[in-house]
Order: sequence, then structure tokens, then C-alpha cells
Amino acid sequence: MKLRQVSDLSDFSRGHWLRELLCRGEEPSHVQSSPDGQHVLLLLKSRPPALPRVVAFQRHSVAGADLERSWQPPQPAPVGLLFLQSPVVPDSWVLAVVWEHGRTEVWHFVVAVGWQLLQTLELCQGARARVVSVCSQGASLVWCEERPPLGAHSDVSKCAFRFCVCARALELGEQGVRLGTARIVLHNSPEYQVLASPQHVFLVPAAAGFATTSKFFLIWHPEKAEFTITAPSAGFIHSKVLRSSSESDFKKLLLGSVGLLSGFAPLDIHTSTVSNSGGLLLVSTKGSVSIVEPDGTQRHIFDLEGGPLAQGSPVQLKTFGSILACLLAGVLYLVDQNSGRLVEKEVLSMKEVHFLESQGEEDSIQLLSQSGIYSFTFSKPEDNSRPEPCLVEMVFEEACRYYQRRSLSSSKLTVEKLKKGGMFQAPVVLAAILQHSVHQKQKPARSLQDSYAKLLSTVSLELQSYVSLELLKTCVVCAPESEVESYCKELVEQEVSRILQSDMDKDNLAYLNSVFASFPKAAWKATRSCLQLQQNGDGLLVARATPEVWKKVLCQPQLEEVGQNGMVPLFELICASFLRFKPKWLPSFVELTQQYVSSSWSYGSKEGPEGRVPLYKRALGVLAQKNKHGEADEEMELELLLCSKRPKAVLQALHLLIHLKQWQRVVEVAEKFSKLSPLLNKEIFITLLAEFAQHRELDPYLDRLWLLCPAELTASDILTTVLQHLPHSQEDPVPFSSEGNQLTVGLLKPLLQRVVQRPSVQDEMYSDALQSSTFPPPTPPREH
Repeated sequence: MKLRQVSDLSDFSRGHWLRELLCRGEEPSHVQSSPDGQHVLLLLKSRPPALPRVVAFQRHSVAGADLERSWQPPQPAPVGLLFLQSPVVPDSWVLAVVWEHGRTEVWHFVVAVGWQLLQTLELCQGARARVVSVCSQGASLVWCEERPPLGAHSDVSKCAFRFCVCARALELGEQGVRLGTARIVLHNSPEYQVLASPQHVFLVPAAAGFATTSKFFLIWHPEKAEFTITAPSAGFIHSKVLRSSSESDFKKLLLGSVGLLSGFAPLDIHTSTVSNSGGLLLVSTKGSVSIVEPDGTQRHIFDLEGGPLAQGSPVQLKTFGSILACLLAGVLYLVDQNSGRLVEKEVLSMKEVHFLESQGEEDSIQLLSQSGIYSFTFSKPEDNSRPEPCLVEMVFEEACRYYQRRSLSSSKLTVEKLKKGGMFQAPVVLAAILQHSVHQKQKPARSLQDSYAKLLSTVSLELQSYVSLELLKTCVVCAPESEVESYCKELVEQEVSRILQSDMDKDNLAYLNSVFASFPKAAWKATRSCLQLQQNGDGLLVARATPEVWKKVLCQPQLEEVGQNGMVPLFELICASFLRFKPKWLPSFVELTQQYVSSSWSYGSKEGPEGRVPLYKRALGVLAQKNKHGEADEEMELELLLCSKRPKAVLQALHLLIHLKQWQRVVEVAEKFSKLSPLLNKEIFITLLAEFAQHRELDPYLDRLWLLCPAELTASDILTTVLQHLPHSQEDPVPFSSEGNQLTVGLLKPLLQRVVQRPSVQDEMYSDALQSSTFPPPTPPREH
């Protein structure tokens, strides 16, 4: 950054007095320059006996009348100095000085004549009104005025809502200046500071406002007659169109959001101003700089050094293009608004420094000090320097996180150490390639080292994807509302695909959670595309995802990482998407995932995902979360249990079917899964035999049921099981019951005959020996 003095104040009219005012040690409460940069206005609140005043100084020592307005407290003081563009004469402007009691003086500067008072207007309609804040929005003046109650109210809450936000057009024409009809924007409101951007007006609660109303901002959109409510802790809350003056009541505006707003913490605002992009810049008492966009979203930009800010320490903010300049305690910070990266930091030797307008130069800053006006010019990148310092910086920051996770050292790795140490060449090479590739789009290509050329050809596709992704993000920001949805779908698909190809760490997982929550349908389509899910000709679900993608899907973070801010593993996110958009596919997806697990890890391996919690149980957990907010989906629970083919899950599904009394399906499940293993076959048969002993619902299926009887069960085993599960009757049993639901020997006879008639296991063991041609075997020869 280069410092250059552009004026020693001698080229200003009364320049010696301007220097004297700046050197008195009493810092002006407000310094403002005209749109053409030829005039500087100072608002001085001097100590007695000197009077507070507004003084204007013009450059090039043009002769003519000066502008100087003073007042004697407790007379009304000026609350706003506003430069307004004239719609009649191009590049012409006027100065509006708005006083507390609503009187507005409109001044015009004419070369060789000086300052002329065009007209004096009354802004407020009530004689008792007091203006507390004013701004200009387009061709209108917007102000917040206090309307004291007629009687002395003892109720503090009623006194807090005695303010009103109004708007009035200020028409500049050849015939003079005229005020349009006053319009009430919001009445019965607390005190607000009004700050205007080209399209919106921000209403910031005053520091001494009512506690319950100092928790949120209001944003007024004049063209739509719409108010937006936003809070730092929640972002956008609510918006409402006020179609008539009866709806512009402050309490009615908040009626539907009172419960939500009451739980927010009070706003922490030290300084506020509007950026040239139309956002509201905020500095908290902790030194955090953030921006509130007109749509209500808030984004953190930068943290000032030095910790908490004292109440009296001034912080000046001004934007020059994409650069945010922050002036605090003689230190100038230049910060990239888009990335939040500190571009430069300069300790100034000058005191009482103020920002001025820089005409047509977005890469320079003009400062007013006691010794003159200075210009700071940003150092532009030369041909051999970095064309995209932000992008290259991100490479080194990501490399720091990557190497830190794999480092055995306890010392923290920083970007400076990474650059100076020379230990890791990968980020250096990648930064050079990025510089070459991005620079090539704007200027003639620079030469790249031969050793990097091969790597450049390898990552060329990734670079193209990156450039297309950045272009798509630009389209999302600039697109009309009708096209935003289609762009968002494409952006989400690219983002999900990108994360599935990178390390699934805690940050990436948290990002995926926000993507699935904000764009559920687009995230679902992106997941289908990444996993290549589709149905084959037989109607079965197939997936052609690579093993690397499957590993990301099955990645399960540590228990202490899950649950933070509601963070959910990726497998659970995908299962929730299936339940929402394609529930019939979920069991097949779980089965496909299990097939991949079985082919990649050994059964029960603690390294694999099945070593912790089985996949079907994780899917059932997602289903349970959904069932909390609606009816229980027992059919889906059955499908998930059965698709796992695990013995415990199959038995659980069997018990659920018995509970639902779906006897046909009970038998079908028993026939299908008894073939998996002899142990499971035995468990299923004993379970159904116990049910058979208690009621007669299974009688129509006994022929199929007896076929499932394991070979090792004997008649005594069957009778023991039946006797253990017979229902307990309140009355003494009788030989012939009229109810017809008791178990009889006749029902058991086919099973017992089948068991008795088949050869026992021991018989089969010795059958080979019994069928031998020589029995007993011959005696072996004796040794003599």
C-alpha cells in the first residue's frame, strides 16, 4: 500500500481555519465530502464558549459565499447532512441540512457565487415532533421522529413506542424545491436509526431503546412496501407487505413473531454503516465485523485485533469496491469483503483521520488528517505476482488442516510456517498451477515450470470443474427468482459430488447436513446421480457407485462428533432422503450397502461400518425419527428388518408379524429364512410351535409348518415346548370342550409321526459302519 499526499489543505477556501479546526484536539463528530469530492463538511460540537456549528470548505479557493451554520444549545441541532442528486441537471446536487425540529434547509453551490439557500422546508407535520435520525433513499427523505404523548404517561412501555418512521419525496426542479406528501412507513415504534442503501432502508434499534425490541433489525423495501425482520442469531425471520396505513403499526408487524423474538439475545452493535454494495456493515463490541444483506441474511467478515471495544473508541468503516476499510485507534485494516481475508494492515502516524469519497477510484482510499488529504493506493498484482491471492491462500489454509490432522506433533501448523518451511511441496505446486490457470483466462498465459506441466494436464479436468462451479455460483447470485431454483439444483449436485470425492471430515459432514436441510429435493437428486441409482429390467435397484464413494457413504464419525448442532452421518442423511422421496427403495438401498460391506470387510470387523452399529439398525433409527412426527410405518420396519437377513432382525420381524396377526406372511417369512442356517431354522420353528400351542390361528398352515421341523428335534423336545406354552385356563380342564380352540393330540399327530418315522441323527452317524461288508472288522495281526 502506497501513501501519497494529494492536498495540504492550502487549496481549500479558508484552508488555514480547516487545519486549525482539525488541530484543536476536538475531533469533529461528523465529516462528509460532496459527491464530486470538491467540498468537505464538518459538524463540530465544540465546548463553551465556542458554539457548535456546521462548516463547509471548498477546494480550489473559489470566491463566493461560505456555508456556516451555528446554534446555541438548547436550540435544535442538525441531525443529518444529506447530498441529493438533482434529476433535472445532470451531475448536479444539493445539500439538505435537517434539524431536530424538522426544519430542512436546501443549499446549492454555484461557482463564483458560492453557497445559496434555495429553500427552507418543514419536514414534520406536527409542531412537537423531533427528528432523531434521517437518511436519503433515492429521491426521498426517510426519517425517524419522536412524537411525545399528549399527557404524561407513567407507563414506560407506552413511552417507548412514541416514535414514527416517515418518508417524503424531495422534488428538485427548475422552479425550486418542493416536498411531496408525507407517508407514514411505521408508527408506534421504538427509536430507530435509519440507514439507506440504493434500494432499501435499514432500521437499526437505538442504543437506548426498549430492551425487548433491541433484538432484531427491520429492513424496509420501498418498491414492494415490504418489511423484513431479521436477527443475527437466526437470520431471516419474517417478511410482510404493508398494503395500507392501518397495517403499518409496529406491534401488528411483529404479531406473528413475538414468541420467537423474545428468546433472542439483545443486539451487540458498536458501529453501523451501509456498504456500497447495499448491505449493512456492523461492528460488535467484541470487534467482530459482519454484514447484513437486504434479504435478511448475515455473514461474518472479519475480527478486529485488540479484543473488546470501549464505548468511546470510534470505528470508521467504508467500502471501496470489494475492499472494506476499517479505521480503529490509528490502525487501518483493508479486508476483502468476499473472503474475509486481511489484505493489508497499516499503522498510521496521523491522528484524527477521516474517510473521504474517492471519485472513480475503487483501488484507492482518501483520508483527511490535520496535515492534509492523503491517498492510499492498493498494491496491484504485477505480472509475476499472484492474480488470485484469495484462492491461493485457501490452498495453503486447506493444506494446513490436512497436514495438521496427520501430524504427530502438538505444535500448531500455520500458513506462514507452511510457506517458509519448504517441507511440503504439494500446496506450492498447486498454488502455482492455479495462478497459471486463472491468469490464463484474463491475460496472455505465463510460462509454467516444466516439472508442473505434467501435473497440470492431470488436474485439468478438476480445474475445469472448479471454474464451472464458480461460474455457476455467479449465476445463482445474479439470476432472477424464476431461474434460481434450477441453478440451485445444479449447484447442489456439483457440491455433493465434490464432497463425496474429498475427505469426509467433520466440516464437510456439517456442510452436507446444511445442504440436505436447505435443498432437500436437489440433494436427493444429487445423491441418486452420485450413487448412480436406477432400476434394472427386473425392477431391482442397482448402484454403480465406485468403492471410494461407498466408503464416504458408510463413513461414521466418532460418537462425540455426532449430534453436535444436529449433525447426522451421511448414511442417515441418504436414508432420510429415501424415506421422503422414494421410500420403496430404502430396503433395497440398505441391502445394496450391506452387499458392498460384505465384499469389502470381513464379517464383524471393527474397522468396517458393521463393526459398530449394523446398517439396518441405523436405517431403523432414521425411520424412528420420522415416526415421531407421524404414524408408525410398520411395513417399512418389517422390510428393513428382513432385508438385513441377520438372525436377530429376522426373528424381530417374525415377532412383529405375529403381533400384527398376519399369519400368511408369518409362514412365508419362516419358509424363506429357515433356509439361511440350521440355527435360525430351529429358532423360527420353536417360535411358531409356541404360537401353535396357544391358539388355533396357524392351523390352516400346519402342513407347511411341519416341513420346517429341524432334524435334531425329537418327539420329547416337541412335547416339552408345547406343554410350556399352553395357555393357562381359569377353569379345570374337561375332556371335551365346547369352545373348540383347545390343542388336541390329533393336531400334533402328523408332526409326531413325521419325527418318529425319520431316522435319528445317531442312526445316520453309524449307518456307514452298519452297512459294512465285514462286521465286526477283522482283528489286526499280532506282533511276535
